[in-house]
Amino acid sequence: MMSKFEMPQTVPITAGGPDHAVQAAAGARAAHPGADELVGYFGYGSLVNRATLTTGHVAAHRARLKGWRRTWRPRPQMPALADSGAAVSLPDGATPALLTAHRAESAAIDGLLVIDFAVNLPGIDAREFRYHRREITLADLEFDSMDAAHGLDADITLHVYEARIEHPPAGGPTPILRSYLDAVMQGFLREFGAAGLHRFVSETDAFHMPIHEDRAAPLYPRSVSLSAAEIELFDAALGARVPA
Repeated sequence: MMSKFEMPQTVPITAGGPDHAVQAAAGARAAHPGADELVGYFGYGSLVNRATLTTGHVAAHRARLKGWRRTWRPRPQMPALADSGAAVSLPDGATPALLTAHRAESAAIDGLLVIDFAVNLPGIDAREFRYHRREITLADLEFDSMDAAHGLDADITLHVYEARIEHPPAGGPTPILRSYLDAVMQGFLREFGAAGLHRFVSETDAFHMPIHEDRAAPLYPRSVSLSAAEIELFDAALGARVPA
């Protein structure tokens, strides 16, 4: 039997065939008459943590996105939306680093494909307003072989969010927000086990950035609670970071 901290095998997805994803979608459509168009968005950061997802989403599937690489970078200089909860003030003129992904041949990253109603997409766009929403396809993804994603409609529109680079980067220090990092790492641990947690660190560039310690008073609006075991695992994984 596979332990919850082992990485399941992945296989390329094949469309068609009834399964749990189809049943979940059908049930969700019945609960939302007149708004049954479904879309998917691939989360590779905080969206991997199901505790941060909207309550109205249909399903979420572990997956691996091919041809993309994850990295930390300074935030683009953009005004925060009034209702986004994204205006975070740090001392000494610092601005929290941004976790993003970009196209990179031969690379791949773990994440969660969230299936949601298209009417909910503007809310996700508002959450990710510092990012462009890019289209991807089912062919770009590999899924957990035990996952229920094989019944996805072959024509479903899928997205991934990529940081806006047309705006100048924020000046001053750009530390990683600990409360945000906790949410991200907890998501990877729960979905991919300890091996996946270490893979998140090794497959993310620019992890040498300093960490702003705000766990005791979280600044991230979707912060999570951690167990002592999780904190120990996170510290061990971060100890393997590659220095600048």
